[in-house]
Amino acid sequence: MPTPDRPRGAADPAQPGPADGIRLQDEREAPAAVVTGLIGRARGAVGVLYREMLKFGVVGAVAFVVDIGLFNLLSTDLWPFGSNPPLDGHEKIAKVISATMATLVAWLGNRHWSFRHRRQAAAHRELLLFAVMNVGGMIIAVACLTISHDVLHFTSTLADNVSGNVIGIGLGTLFRFWTYRKFVFTEFVDPAAHGLAVAPSPVAGAGQAPTTGSALGTDSPAA
Repeated sequence: MPTPDRPRGAADPAQPGPADGIRLQDEREAPAAVVTGLIGRARGAVGVLYREMLKFGVVGAVAFVVDIGLFNLLSTDLWPFGSNPPLDGHEKIAKVISATMATLVAWLGNRHWSFRHRRQAAAHRELLLFAVMNVGGMIIAVACLTISHDVLHFTSTLADNVSGNVIGIGLGTLFRFWTYRKFVFTEFVDPAAHGLAVAPSPVAGAGQAPTTGSALGTDSPAA
């Protein structure tokens, strides 16, 4: 029955109304929606990373052949013009030259294929960063060759190739892939066209804009 403080027909504030039921349902569904969103973002991140790694591997294989071929051409008996190779006894110089040429091949392949969806608009800045990161990878390869050739005195052709072209390039490749994604190729050209668009979180406010990039922080255009 109505009371002096509540008119006849007014809702009892102590009883839950339809709006309260909707709010409770949303609160129960929010955790599941968050989990579903995170799983979707994780799948997108893994897919992007997988494709980038495959393409990076192909480009790296081509650059690897250029590096090894030019190194041996300049410093071993594979030199076809004359009795002695031009850099016989100068293995470290040969390594710097071969690694530099391989770096140019790798930049073209990565910019126009592996990371074409996230290449920078300013090509000169990208090339500069790419060169800096590759100097780091080249230093790793030359350091491995120096330790093997000059410190451990493994001076055979096989030892030079194992230290410089297997161990050195292997470690340098890991360094390059990480730095390319972190510092060089960081601007998504068209995220939606490459499956990188992520739907906004169901629990986010209606005015929140959708995010782009993978679930990894380094994949966002602003990273």
